[in-house]
Formats: sequence, structure tokens, C-alpha cells
Amino acid sequence: MAFTSLNFILFSAVLILLYYVLPKKIQWVVLLVASYVFYLFAGIRYLAFIIFTTVTTYLVTVYMDSNNRKRDEYLAAHKQEMSKEEKKAFKQSVKVRNRVWFVVCIVVNFGILFFCKALLVEPLRSIFTGTRISFLTLGLPMGMSFYMFQSMGYVIDVYRGKAQALRNPFKTALFTAFFPQLVQGPISKFEQLKDSLFAEHKFDRTQVAFGLERMLWGFFKKMVIADRIAVAVGALSGMESRGFAYFVTVLFYAIQLYADFSGGIDIAIGIAQTLGITLPENFIRPFFSTNIADYWRRWHISLNEWMKSYIFYPITVSGPMLKLSVNARKKIGKLGARLPIYVGSVLCWLGTGVWHGFTWNFIVWGMINCVIIVISEELAPLYEKFHNKTHLKGRKGYTVFEIIRTFLRMSFIRATD
Repeated sequence: MAFTSLNFILFSAVLILLYYVLPKKIQWVVLLVASYVFYLFAGIRYLAFIIFTTVTTYLVTVYMDSNNRKRDEYLAAHKQEMSKEEKKAFKQSVKVRNRVWFVVCIVVNFGILFFCKALLVEPLRSIFTGTRISFLTLGLPMGMSFYMFQSMGYVIDVYRGKAQALRNPFKTALFTAFFPQLVQGPISKFEQLKDSLFAEHKFDRTQVAFGLERMLWGFFKKMVIADRIAVAVGALSGMESRGFAYFVTVLFYAIQLYADFSGGIDIAIGIAQTLGITLPENFIRPFFSTNIADYWRRWHISLNEWMKSYIFYPITVSGPMLKLSVNARKKIGKLGARLPIYVGSVLCWLGTGVWHGFTWNFIVWGMINCVIIVISEELAPLYEKFHNKTHLKGRKGYTVFEIIRTFLRMSFIRATD
């Protein structure tokens, strides 16, 4: 069900009415039913994928959470009897049991995601198209990238002990399949969504009005700006564009992509707001960024936060990386001490590239961003010296130059994807 379709407008109107008319204690049930109705519009054949992720997420999180509770209860009951070494060994045994099922859940679910993405690419698609296993040739089910990252982030948080597992499987289903996020995100962390998603909400005219306004702004971006520019982009792309025509095509495509993507996010955040639910912002004026690192703090924020929280930071502070840093520093100095940051950055951007598409152009696109950001960070002291000598930093004219420079860089880097 497309956000800009009449079906979605009618669906939203009926949902808002039922949500506030029916008893507040079943509001989350209304959302769950609505989310699955929304998902079924994409086709019943995709339902097995999201149900599988929901079931595995529920079983593994409850298992790990139960183990952690039993561990804490046992330690509290026997704290006088056990030595420090025994307590440590007991905690480690529980962690090992949790880790086994945690790894299985992560590997299987992400394996399904990557396999489905791979089926969008030749020659793998052609290979499986010739088989009788038809469900393998479906390609990428709707919302899989978004609900998979959101669910696996929740699994990781429970494994780390940063979140308690939901004991109600249907609440886990709602967290996984909350419909506004299925089309274009944003990807919410469990701590960001849990309080408002399952709470009871009274009708708030102001919040509903703001939510509807946000949705209207999203419709305007998608239908008036993105769809109209798409015509020009399509016409220019259809011919052999060179020189100024190519330049215009690249700029138009950047604007089209932003209007379409951020418009969809506005609609998602808006419909959630009408229901009293808070979703995280995903765009904060990215075209006003002064450098590429700043750009990625403003564009697709939820994906970048996911990558930092669940890939970059765990890798950079892991035992092997810290040992590598110490050994490398002895041999090549300060540069060696920063090796974990380089490794974490490369893996994050590799993951970001694959998330966007299982093809070499997206991987190259991710690595270009990675290289520019890493080099810029390393040259930061030189930039600071330059700015101190020239006194350009902070001046309006120079800031405008930085904004234009960043916009053009990102536009042409994006032309590689």
C-alpha cells in the first residue's frame, strides 16, 4: 500500500477513528491488526518472512532474558556461599548459553535478508528462477531491511542486558511490524519506541493536527516535488547526457531522492504522531551540511545510529581490536592506535553499501564515503591550522561555500550508486 495512494488515506482515517473510539487498553492490539492488514496489501506470500523474524526474535529474547533473571536470582540467593571466581564462572556460563542462541538468531535472520537482496541481482536471480522453489525468487519482501534491523537491534540490546524482553509475543509482533516504518523507516531502537508504542493514548487535538500537517508536508514533497522532478530526471537519463546536462541530471536526482525519501519519513512520523506515538527523526536539513561527516549525521540518521551502535562501537572496543591497536602502535606509532577506528569505519560503510543494494556500485559508493570521512578526520588538525590562519571558519560566505561544496560532492558520489 503506497503512502500516496487513496487506499492509504482511507486506511489512516479508519485507523485513527477506531484507535480513539475503542477502549484504550486495546489500542496496541488495534495497531497490530492494522500493521498486518497494511502488510498484507503487499501480498500474503511475504507474510512468512516477517512472522519468522517475529517468532525468532521473541523466542531468543525471552530465552536470554529468562537466563539473565535466573542468574541474578541465583547469585542473590547464594552470594555468601560463592567465591568471586565461582560467581564469575557462573556468569560466563550463562553468557555462553545466551551467546549461542543470540548468534544463531542474528546469522539466520541477516542471512535471509542478504539472500533476498542477492536474488535482486543477476546471475543469482536467473539461477533460482529456473527452480521450482518459487518463494526463493520473490526478491526482497516489503520492509525487510527496516524491520530486520529494528528487530535485530532489539535482540542485541536484550543480549547486552540493556533491555528487558517483551513477554507478550503479540507485542513483539507489533514492535517488529509497526506499519509506518515498513516502507521507508525510520529504524527505531527499542528504548525509543517502547514507551509510546504500548502506552494508552487519549485523543489530543493538537498532536493529531500536527501529525496531519506533517503528513501533508510529506505528500507535498513526494507528489509535487519528487514526482515532478522524476519526469525531468527520467528524460535526461534517457539520453546521452554530457557536460551541463549531466550536471543538471545529477543535481535533480539528488533533490528527487531527498524529497521522495524525506517525504515518506514525514508521512510515517506524521501518522504515528496522530496516534500519540513518537518516531525518531531521520533527516535534519542534510543539504545544509558543511562536510560529508556532518551530512551523514543529518541524512538517514536512524540507519547511521544503528551502524554506530551495533557495528562501529562494538568493533572498535572489542578485545581483538584493542590488542591490534596496542601492537600496531608499537610498530607504526599513533596511526596504529587508530586502526580499530579504520576497521570499524570500513565495516560500517561496507554494511551500509550492502544495505542499499547487493551490487558493486553500492559497495563502491559506501567505500567512497568511508575514505573521504576517514581522510577528513585524519587531516582535521591541518584544517584547523588553516582556519586559524585564514579566519574563514564561521564567516557566512565561507559557510555557504562549504554547504555548496558538500552538496555537490554528495550529489556526484550518489551518481555512482
